[in-house]
Amino acid sequence: MAKFAPDAVMDAALNYVGASLSCFVCSSSPTTWAEASSTYALATAVMSAADFAVADDTSGRKVTMASKLATAITVTGAANHVALGLAAGTTLRYVTTCTAQSLTSGGTVDIPTWKINIADPT
Repeated sequence: MAKFAPDAVMDAALNYVGASLSCFVCSSSPTTWAEASSTYALATAVMSAADFAVADDTSGRKVTMASKLATAITVTGAANHVALGLAAGTTLRYVTTCTAQSLTSGGTVDIPTWKINIADPT
């Protein structure tokens, strides 16, 4: 029997991530909302539903996050992770790495467009 997952199954997971309203640039990999939003946060961008687009990908489904330009840096440090979360319920929803760079409080950082993929079952 072939393996199969309807797009709706993968979309449910991607839409869960896409309901995140905060994007944090972090100095370390957070494992909790508190770490993402405070302990490791260097910069925070406000997100909206319009910043997330779920679509087909070459081998499954993807959600693409829109770029956030000139995001204010509030803490000086070395950025190496980006985290998505939802303040309501203080839920950390996704963490990934980013290109390491030094950030200085008072400056700005651009968060480029990026995507999360879920592959079709094989």
